[in-house]
Amino acid sequence: MPRLAFAQSFWDGYDTLEKPVRAGVRKAMAKFQAMSVAELNADKGLHLESVENARDPRMRTIRITDFWRGVVLAPDDGSDTFLLVNVLSHDDAYTWAAKRLYSANSATRALEVRNAVALDELTPLYETAARTAPRLLFADVSDGTLRELGIDDQVLRAARSLVDKAQLEAFSTLLPEDQLEVLQYLAEGFSPEEVYRDVVAVRRPAHAPAEPVEDLATVIANTPARIRLVTGPQELEEVLEKPFAAWRVFLHPSQRRVAYRASYGGPVQVTGGPGTGKTVAALHRVKHLLGRSEDGRVLLTTYTNALAAGLRDMLGLLLDEDEKLLARVDVTTVDAFANGIVRAHSAAAPKPIGDREQRHLWEKAVKQLGLPFTAQFLAQEYRHVILGQNLRDLDAYLGASRRGRGTGLGPARRREVWSGVERFEQFLRDRGETTHLRVCSRAAELLADQSAPYAHVVVDEAQDLHPAQWRVLRAAVSPAPDDLFVTGDPHQRIYDSRVSLGSLGITTAGRSFRLRVNYRSTEEILAWSAHLLAPVTVDTLEGEGTDSLAGYRSLLHGRRPQAQGYATRQEETQALVERVQSLLAEGLAPHEIGVCARFNLSLDRAEEKLNAVGIPVLRVKGQVAQEAEGVRLATMHAMKGLEFRAVSVLGAAEGTVPFAREITPREADPLQHEADLLRERCLLFVACTRARETLSVTWSGTASPFLPHVA
Repeated sequence: MPRLAFAQSFWDGYDTLEKPVRAGVRKAMAKFQAMSVAELNADKGLHLESVENARDPRMRTIRITDFWRGVVLAPDDGSDTFLLVNVLSHDDAYTWAAKRLYSANSATRALEVRNAVALDELTPLYETAARTAPRLLFADVSDGTLRELGIDDQVLRAARSLVDKAQLEAFSTLLPEDQLEVLQYLAEGFSPEEVYRDVVAVRRPAHAPAEPVEDLATVIANTPARIRLVTGPQELEEVLEKPFAAWRVFLHPSQRRVAYRASYGGPVQVTGGPGTGKTVAALHRVKHLLGRSEDGRVLLTTYTNALAAGLRDMLGLLLDEDEKLLARVDVTTVDAFANGIVRAHSAAAPKPIGDREQRHLWEKAVKQLGLPFTAQFLAQEYRHVILGQNLRDLDAYLGASRRGRGTGLGPARRREVWSGVERFEQFLRDRGETTHLRVCSRAAELLADQSAPYAHVVVDEAQDLHPAQWRVLRAAVSPAPDDLFVTGDPHQRIYDSRVSLGSLGITTAGRSFRLRVNYRSTEEILAWSAHLLAPVTVDTLEGEGTDSLAGYRSLLHGRRPQAQGYATRQEETQALVERVQSLLAEGLAPHEIGVCARFNLSLDRAEEKLNAVGIPVLRVKGQVAQEAEGVRLATMHAMKGLEFRAVSVLGAAEGTVPFAREITPREADPLQHEADLLRERCLLFVACTRARETLSVTWSGTASPFLPHVA
């Protein structure tokens, strides 16, 4: 009986197929799996046929429907493993298959594919231009070094013709995956030793033979990041019915290296841009930690309820709903965890209130005391300095550093600030209320007086956590090997939390890792979105130094994002309706389309117009079931943790993005002004990078100043 494996190239296109074609794929694959190899070769229903003039003689096609064909890599070594690599229309399938060549990478031992015909045609053209170039891209790297990194003869010839990174990008869709990533790392300035460590060594099987093998089954087994082997009819039906669910907890070798390391000597930090698999790495780390003991408890936490619900679902998927393992993991937000600790100590604990209510109390304090500060300034001073440093009295505040605050305050002014703080906190006590950050501070105090409740704490989306939240997490687990595993991206910081992890007893020196390959969005979407942050610098998670998107890229390609302005909001909303109708006509399901805006008012108009033409919609205000029907409408803040095949960002106009009311005037506090602008830039960046294949950004009137490249 033949064994069937699926390449990532198949999954990349499967979601875009129309439903009748996908049904044909399921029927053909079920029939395929039920046959013997001999029956498969003789069967006239599937029509397993060779491809004439193919660069790879193992290429075959099988019949899916009258007009669609599956492209299959067949074994030529007597084994029984077949690899489904693509599904295309009849003529496109034969053209695609004829040009591709599959081979085993000499360094990673993984199966990889190239467009061999296009490489042979394009390389001589670049070689001609290279003869007169003053310098070549890889002039400082020897042939021997490139070969040690897995570069083979055909790719080596192409690499030696390249002058700059733009030319390498032109080759990117033609080159084998592992070899392309090696060249991209080298082009970004990484040393050969770093490339071997971060790209080659992590993908090479632990007991790889001295020489590469061409046995297809073995090479497929060496390629778990891009190939899934299906072992039975039930698994086949499950992965074809919900392919996204089957892959969303799948681990790339560079992620596996981090997630499954036997042990770390202390806290670990994993960073990376959107779509690089930080969350997946965190989930697999939980799985690894659970397997190290039979009773150690794990806290898996993040900063919003929606994100926590998503983590809970994905962990269940990863652990196959093993109730015994799941019972040892608490999945919740930091605030909910802290609130539980406080309430366990006192059933009459004050109730935390939201930002809007706090703003009202600050305004009341300023008015009653006649303070020479705005309510916004006092709220920020309270958050960043007083709560940030856990200051308990006036003397502590008078001597505290105010690094990051752009308005100087002498002792007299600090006393005035402190009077406002005391009045604000008195208001809270009178109302029997508190703030979430105060709850976290109290929880950290309570935990300090008892045994830590967890053996391990895993934190996802760490960039938006406040120092008070970090203190409660630090207290939740005793300092020890494998105590904290932290993932996040400073470029997605949307709540202006300033943290120095080292000052909180969380030191990750020597245990920091960066993921650089995006597995969600196309390179076109990433490059466009990254340009939003190009004018600014972003602090690291530790609060020391700056972070960078250098080397961050996608191996996927697609259409360029669209950016378009309109004269009126009505025209912009009508254009959205037409865009959604077009996407649905292309075969996208409503739930694969996301629409976001800075404010709910814009979404109200969009919902009304979409409903008017019969398009179902669903407002996202928390966790929404994946299978629930409807185009998703969400604020930019609610988009965090979500992803869609197509995203439309509405209202990216001046005064809205950034939202003028949320920006501290430069003359009041220049540092806070810049921090506010950066927070708004990051918010737009997050919204845009939720798109997997298609991104549209629109506005009415004047475009946002964050969009200079489209003005």
